[in-house]
Amino acid sequence: MTREGGPAAGENPGAGEEPGYGIGAVSRRLGVPASTLRTWNLRYGIGPSRRSPGGHRRYDDADLRRLQEMNRLIRTGMPPADAARQALRTRPASGERPSRERAPTTATPPGPSDSPAQAHSPRSSEFSRSSEFSRSSGLSRPPESAAPPASAARAGGEPGLPSAVMLARAAAALDVATVSAALDTALAAYGVVWTWERLVLPVFAAVTRRQRDTGAGIDVEHLFSDRLQAALARFAARAPSPVHPRPVLLAGAEEEQHALPIHALAAALGALGVETRVLGARTPYAALADAMRRLGPAAVFVWSQIRETGDPAPLAGLPGLRPACRVVAGGPGWWDGLPTHVIRVNTFRDAISAVMTTLR
Repeated sequence: MTREGGPAAGENPGAGEEPGYGIGAVSRRLGVPASTLRTWNLRYGIGPSRRSPGGHRRYDDADLRRLQEMNRLIRTGMPPADAARQALRTRPASGERPSRERAPTTATPPGPSDSPAQAHSPRSSEFSRSSEFSRSSGLSRPPESAAPPASAARAGGEPGLPSAVMLARAAAALDVATVSAALDTALAAYGVVWTWERLVLPVFAAVTRRQRDTGAGIDVEHLFSDRLQAALARFAARAPSPVHPRPVLLAGAEEEQHALPIHALAAALGALGVETRVLGARTPYAALADAMRRLGPAAVFVWSQIRETGDPAPLAGLPGLRPACRVVAGGPGWWDGLPTHVIRVNTFRDAISAVMTTLR
């Protein structure tokens, strides 16, 4: 092996080579990018423990074993911070020096810092900037709790959550079981808003970036969308009993085919004790009006993703009800000039707030 890479695992360095393993050799052996190895060292304190006579940082056998263990744990779904802590506790082999364990520099749950789209992610087909159901800084006290600390116990001994990076990789591999399990665990542990903001949006951004760069990835987008909708349905099925006598009606604008934000909002409202009825994508306004008359909902939410479905005129023709019904329009497709009685929301949290305010 080259001097830069160092000897292969199990070999002793030659007389003309620096002792230990270079980052390139470790990267190739683990299948982990060198940039990720550097991040693990800086963030979690798991990295090279030796210096060569020439002053270069080198990984020894114990370092390599710890990295192999960390990589294995991450592949099982454990968050990187937890995997690093466990790997650093690994007993050294006979004759090896104990690891110089140091505290990780951060201990955050999987989120944007670990996501594949942490900086200027491109627009996805349904999810992107704050003009859609993305992150909101508008509510200082969101309806669902913010991200819990990484040390938070997970009920029933559930394994740790994968990061958005790992979830995106599972989706790219069309790994249905891993994607489904990760979404189910995240929803159960942290709720819909956290899962949407910290996992779903970064994964979709990564998928669409791949589509932009390579022209591939439609299959990945469809699989992830399908598994997300199924996970939201399972989560909604466990919602508590409704606390308000009137339901909330959710529908896509006429000819609007994008419906995932509707299902996500319904699941989030259900967790808050709100009964919902989801009419889904491409709901004719006549059908929506008929459902309003029959159900007498407290609020109606209508989603428009693309400009072609965002004509606000049909909203003015929706029936007036007694008791009054609040109409909420969400999504980036809506044109200017919404009827005065219609509330426009731009974020997931704003949508929840608008509905919950109606029910108070």
